Amino acid sequence: MKQQQLLNWLGVAGTLPVLVALPAQAQVEPITPMPLYFTEANLGSVGIEKLRDTLFSPKIQPEASAKLPYPKELDSLFAEAKFLAQESSPAEPRFSKIESVAQAASVIPVTGVRLNRTDRGLEVILETPGDREPRVFKTRYGNTLAIDIPNTQLRLPEVREFRRENPTPRLASVRVVQQNSHTTRVIVTGTEVVPAAEVVPSPEGVAFSVTTPTAAAQEAPEPEAPAEEPPAPTTPERPEPEPSAPAEPTAEGEEPIELIVTPTRTEEESEDVPRSVTVITQQQIEEQASLITNLGDILGQTVPGLAPSNQSLSEFGQTLRGRQPLVVIDGVPQSTSRDSSRNLRTIDPRTIERIEILRGPTAIYGNGATGGVINIITKPGGEGRPSFTAEVGVNGSLSHLENSLGGMGKLAVSGKENNIDYRFSGLFEKIGGFFDAEGDRIPPDLLSTQGSLADTNTVNLFGKVGWESDSHRLQLTVNYFDTDQVTDYTTDPAVNEFDPGTQKALAREGLELEDQSEIRNTLVNLEYSHPDLLFGSQVEAQVYYRDYLTRFFPFDGRRFDLTTEDGLSIFQSRVESQEFGGRVEINTPLSEENGLTLLSGLDYSNEDAVQPVAIFDTETFEASDGLVFEQIDDRPWVPPLNQEKLGLFSQLRWQPIERLIVRGGLRYQSIGVDVDSFTTLDGNEVGGGNLDYDATLFNLGAVYDLSNELDVFASFSQGFSVADVGLVLRGASAGFSVESLRPEPQKVNSYEIGIRGSWNAIQASLTGFYNQSSLGTTFDRETLEIVRAPERVYGLELAVDAELSQRWRLGSTVSYVEGENDVDEDGDYLPLNGFRISPPKVTAYIENETLPSWQNRLQLLYSGSRDRAFEEGVDPREVDSYLTLDYISSIKIGNGTLRLGIQNLLNNQYFTSASQLLRLGTNDTYTAAPGRTFSLQYSAEF
Repeated sequence: MKQQQLLNWLGVAGTLPVLVALPAQAQVEPITPMPLYFTEANLGSVGIEKLRDTLFSPKIQPEASAKLPYPKELDSLFAEAKFLAQESSPAEPRFSKIESVAQAASVIPVTGVRLNRTDRGLEVILETPGDREPRVFKTRYGNTLAIDIPNTQLRLPEVREFRRENPTPRLASVRVVQQNSHTTRVIVTGTEVVPAAEVVPSPEGVAFSVTTPTAAAQEAPEPEAPAEEPPAPTTPERPEPEPSAPAEPTAEGEEPIELIVTPTRTEEESEDVPRSVTVITQQQIEEQASLITNLGDILGQTVPGLAPSNQSLSEFGQTLRGRQPLVVIDGVPQSTSRDSSRNLRTIDPRTIERIEILRGPTAIYGNGATGGVINIITKPGGEGRPSFTAEVGVNGSLSHLENSLGGMGKLAVSGKENNIDYRFSGLFEKIGGFFDAEGDRIPPDLLSTQGSLADTNTVNLFGKVGWESDSHRLQLTVNYFDTDQVTDYTTDPAVNEFDPGTQKALAREGLELEDQSEIRNTLVNLEYSHPDLLFGSQVEAQVYYRDYLTRFFPFDGRRFDLTTEDGLSIFQSRVESQEFGGRVEINTPLSEENGLTLLSGLDYSNEDAVQPVAIFDTETFEASDGLVFEQIDDRPWVPPLNQEKLGLFSQLRWQPIERLIVRGGLRYQSIGVDVDSFTTLDGNEVGGGNLDYDATLFNLGAVYDLSNELDVFASFSQGFSVADVGLVLRGASAGFSVESLRPEPQKVNSYEIGIRGSWNAIQASLTGFYNQSSLGTTFDRETLEIVRAPERVYGLELAVDAELSQRWRLGSTVSYVEGENDVDEDGDYLPLNGFRISPPKVTAYIENETLPSWQNRLQLLYSGSRDRAFEEGVDPREVDSYLTLDYISSIKIGNGTLRLGIQNLLNNQYFTSASQLLRLGTNDTYTAAPGRTFSLQYSAEF
């Protein structure tokens, strides 16, 4: 691309015959009107410099120089040609993206980054051991200077990159990132002009003196003989094109040199992992949060294989490849033994640095990860002086602004003092009433999926403090999250007089309920890490405590033949859980020659959980026509139970040849459940007891590089989960005993194969998968229990992103999943129901940088139809397709950004798949989705 840009510019600008030396592998097209002669002779970097002098120095070619105005962009183009020439030189051996052992051994670690203000500007210090003289390569584009330091590796404790906004009045930002496995890049962006930098001596490591010349100085004519850059690295990274905006993630959210943690539990380049992984960056999260701040909606729009959101407090029915994923925050599981399907609603998106989604079962995480892993990684502590971020916003329905108006406010501070870094933030958000496209209020109890986001108040308090000394790092994170619904509305039961599916659910006013739907999550997490503690091993350890509560809307037990001995039937359940646990991971290099490393460790957790119910007076409820709830008692529904889990795992990484990486390992999982004797709501005595589960899980995968741009991968992995014991116990019959239950654990065998590519302007991936289990976990619509039957799930996922120009980008994902089970175990498989298997999903976006500081994006989500389960008598109704179109706009104003999001731009009246399936078989669960809504937010840093 760089060579072509250079030649195109020269071809249009003048008519001077030029002899250009480029590597043999460079692909260029004939250019007119200027004749160009290509030769295999290598002029080298000096020849490239002479070419520039010939074209642009008035002393050498005055006539040609007059015809050829010298744009600043050509600095990076000539630098690229220079590097390509050096790269192809026989004296400098080329390396593939998998570095050699000798090269890896010479990599210098960068253990810290410091910024010091000086009289001239800013000093940037990369802390490294020793006093080795650095070799650097500088590239300029726009107002940005990029400095590549080869044979270095960024090893900042708990932080994958360094970033500081506005370190001086004339510098917009300074970033230090890992460009590839052996090159560190320093990116300095000026507010008006491109900065200048030079290497200065420093006993602490690699240091640069950064200055910001005036705009007039930068517009002065170029010097007659540009100073030659220091020698280039052996494996240079090609200069980046001038970005019109922060780089859009590629086909699966993966950037070319991106480090990810989730698939292997150690940092790896995404292209070296034999699994399908999607990374949702902080930029994407902020972008999608300008529409709605619900993780279920954000992930449903951006993750292939994940079902669309049901736009509620719950992710009930939002499966990943047809199965339930495990949700973790900084390594802490968010699920409870009495599953509430509210695991994604435990943290505010604005607190998140990125989200990594491993698609498909995995043996490395243990219980619950049969659909994959959604790993939420919170923002790190800051750097240097305190930096403040403030954000305010309003939201609501464009058709009923007065009754739907909500707002939010957030304040955050981060920084670092000596060897202590920190980040603190507080957020409050209010969401008003929801209205569908026809202008009717949507019932906030949302019986289709157990609770709406409408009429909710959310508080999120977050704090992180890190301490480091030498290579030791200790970090404490505390997160408090609470979403509480406060509404006067509930569902009108009159809609149930119509045939199912013929009348949408309607709201009515007058609700009197003291304790309404709520999710409260408190997380305390202490982490320790050391990069070289035991025989060169990287060690990480963690202990955590989690206190969780979720409360549902009341229900009439008579609909499920559930009443107490004294005839009470109006209940409101809640799940209470307290859990503590920890993990230890040791990653040990065994052989540098073939990249052999061993990861071993253990996970442990101990949880106490219970599901009580508040009982309301039946006469008061009926006299008020279901509007007034007067609590008279509180009893256990699911008895108190203790669940203890221990997992031991070991994973091996091996690189037998340069282009092949193989990974494999096993995990032993043990789970014990202890339940005391209890009495069910309807008076049945149930004996207590202990349940023990254990399983040994395996995984094996390989990735092979077909070229530097294209790789293929294949994997086999096993997932593991236990049945929801509490769901079975709460409806136990008389004489039932816990020890007689003995439900077997579910083990899922998963097979996956895929191909992915990353070129200059296009990134794409295609994955096929198949998984099966001898015991399933299908939700039965009639009994509300779990069906234990053999299952098989299969599908395809496609993702494509393309950068048409510096101003235009577009992309799309396609997800297809199908599943079946054999309830009678007679070999005759029937389709799984629609709560497990979502219809085909297509997402697409087109994005334009309308002005240098103004971005606009249109995105759509299409959920297809599915009638197979209906035709074979599994689902009560067929699922119809629907389409939504969203608009997102952001513009830089002052020190901040103004974002506008409009959801359901076309104001389509539609019903989500979960709503169409009529969970309770009546119209009060046939709930329309919101119509056109807006969100306007402004955030600023100071």
